[in-house]
Amino acid sequence: MRPHIIGIAGPSSSGKSELARHLVQQLPGTAIVSLDSYYRGMEEIPLEARKKVNFDHPDALDWTLLHEHLKAMAAGGAFDEPVYSFADYARTSLSRRIEPGQYAIVEGLFVLYWPELRDMLDTKVYVETDPDVCFNRRLTRDVAERGRTPQSVCEQYERTVRPSAEWFVTPTRKFADLVVSGEEPLAQSTAAVVRALGRVRNAQFAGA
Repeated sequence: MRPHIIGIAGPSSSGKSELARHLVQQLPGTAIVSLDSYYRGMEEIPLEARKKVNFDHPDALDWTLLHEHLKAMAAGGAFDEPVYSFADYARTSLSRRIEPGQYAIVEGLFVLYWPELRDMLDTKVYVETDPDVCFNRRLTRDVAERGRTPQSVCEQYERTVRPSAEWFVTPTRKFADLVVSGEEPLAQSTAAVVRALGRVRNAQFAGA
């Protein structure tokens, strides 16, 4: 069975992952595919060199593997999603089995960037959040969860995160079927997406 694929895009720390997790609570059995899992491993280069890579550019992701997996999902098939370590800037030897059901969610910075990916999405969502809010969230997360220092987070944010969002992420807002605020209570944005899914479903039934 082909799942209804929901795409969730937006700047770093805008609230994409939280929205996806809340949607799963409303849509039990829904699989989440995170673009963060598809960063290139680059284990062949020294750690210090890896740290200097621009991870906020679409080329930092293994698009070939991602596209292969998403095509499988669009056809109703299962696949093994890689597991990426942000602490080591490397892909681990582990994987996570994705078994799509009635719905599947694809979330990440560049979900609306590639035309090939947009064409697979049935409902496209963009999470809009003030850049200063995004920065503060990212600072807290990267220090607590990814072993970064506050200084390194600030440097990376100004060097790559903010400009790359302006170049590659914010312009994709125009492709969204629905724009939600990443600063509203999650219950509101989740309900907005669920309502949008209902409208799509009703339209499909009416056209059947």
